[in-house]
Amino acid sequence: MIKSWMVIAAVTFLVAIGGSVIRPRDVKWFRRLRRPSWLTFEPAIPVIWAVVFVCGAWSAYNIWERDPGSSKTWFLMGFYLLLEIVTIVYQPLTLWLRNLTIGTFIGGTGAVLGWILAAVVAPVSATAAALLIPYLIWSPIGTYATWELAKLNPESA
Repeated sequence: MIKSWMVIAAVTFLVAIGGSVIRPRDVKWFRRLRRPSWLTFEPAIPVIWAVVFVCGAWSAYNIWERDPGSSKTWFLMGFYLLLEIVTIVYQPLTLWLRNLTIGTFIGGTGAVLGWILAAVVAPVSATAAALLIPYLIWSPIGTYATWELAKLNPESA
């Protein structure tokens, strides 16, 4: 029998793979951008996002196990999926369009959705809300970094 955690992990993984549809020329463009001097942790960003997504999936699993299959739980699963999709489209859209303002907007939208999701799940499960903390911390940092990149690279804003 397929377990709920397997389905949640598979959906999380499949959506995350969708964000890796980027072209080498777009990566080249991004690497050429001027960066703020404080952006020294850039090599750790993939690991940070991996932790964020694992925690998000674990949070969703925690919510599912509280009341499997109820309409409220399905609504929350849809909200988790929406948040992941908004988060994932940041990279391909920013790179394809070569537009850091779009990236800042998408990042900010994800940050707001993350806070709303945390507020909605907190009464259901404090653990699920706590597992969203890495997203709630990291998403604004990533959004701010993109905003700073846009200021340093006005031709790409």
